[in-house]
Amino acid sequence: MQKLAARWKRAGKPVGLVPTMGYLHAGHLSLIKRARRAIGKNGVVVVSIYVNPTQFGPKEDFPQYPRNLKRDLKLCRQECVDVVFTPDDKDMYPAGSSRRDDRTARCAVPTDFSTYVVEEKLSQMMEGASRPTHFRGVATVVAKLFNIVQPDVAVFGQKDFQQAVIIKRMAADLNFPVRIIVAPTVRERDGLAMSSRNKYLTGDLRRQATVLWRAIQKARAVVEKSGTVSAAKLKTDLEIWIGTEPDARLDYVEFFDSDTLLPVSKVKCGTQVALAVFIGKTRLIDNTRL
Repeated sequence: MQKLAARWKRAGKPVGLVPTMGYLHAGHLSLIKRARRAIGKNGVVVVSIYVNPTQFGPKEDFPQYPRNLKRDLKLCRQECVDVVFTPDDKDMYPAGSSRRDDRTARCAVPTDFSTYVVEEKLSQMMEGASRPTHFRGVATVVAKLFNIVQPDVAVFGQKDFQQAVIIKRMAADLNFPVRIIVAPTVRERDGLAMSSRNKYLTGDLRRQATVLWRAIQKARAVVEKSGTVSAAKLKTDLEIWIGTEPDARLDYVEFFDSDTLLPVSKVKCGTQVALAVFIGKTRLIDNTRL
């Protein structure tokens, strides 16, 4: 991959990267289309597919995370992707000998792999508070992909809003010559944000999952009606309302500044909202600007 990237650089070809964990859906395909628009017809679009073990917590769904490389490759061909980069664990975490625990199908990153990328401010709240090691894993693997693929442009989805802000900060702080594009969230007809984890939702859980988008719409309606409202009261009201779904459990809902990610005490037009909700055992996230 690095040799290909060097060849493209010498030829003056712009490179667009779309990092994914696979099990592609229409949201991912929209990122690929956005990358192609950004670099033009003569550029090279690279899609990486790698389920990164270091961004999963010890009790999270790494072993069960949906995978279907054959289907992913077919979709990439349909989108005229130039290169699909599918490294394995030994490629991405090469120190020592990578081991796999057959009981859990979880990659055991070598104990002597010791260099990680840690963003220390933006990663402390919301997803970072609920998943303490998550953004260390995300920042590390994205930095490695930037070094391997050498993209001019990288495209991420707005559904993972905090992640996108952190990656922008990392690229700026560490002087990666990469332009970060954040593309809009793609939704199902009923408003549910597209996610590979939606595969876990069966029966009535799929209907209940729309509570995230319905909660966002409820917050939007309150702001449109009242102008400025108390963040604390709105959070309490949404938690109670989300709890009316029998299998829904709120992890967090936050109202914050979209640049700093700092929480606000008053919610008004332009405030960013993000929430994470367990639907049964499946944890889903969503966000939007009110």
